[in-house]
Amino acid sequence: MKRLFTPAFRKFVKKQTPPLQLAIQDEVDRIIAHTEIGEGKTGDLISFQVHKFKFRRQEYLIAYEIVGEELIFFMIGTHENFYRDLKKYQKEFHS
Repeated sequence: MKRLFTPAFRKFVKKQTPPLQLAIQDEVDRIIAHTEIGEGKTGDLISFQVHKFKFRRQEYLIAYEIVGEELIFFMIGTHENFYRDLKKYQKEFHS
């Protein structure tokens, strides 16, 4: 399965500390190995799955989408405003 990372995903990861970057890479590898690990969303975000993980007592969410043979990592961030920002980014990306 081909994996793609959106600019928003790459930008977030690049700004983080090396330990968090490694934790994110571990979670991405887990998603690639078990794509069903994330929780399927409903409504406007029905095409997305969101995987949650904790790093140093902070919860992070990874939104990804499976399109054919592609696994697209859309966004990563903390819970605050995550779904609002994901909807906004989805509209920009799919326009």
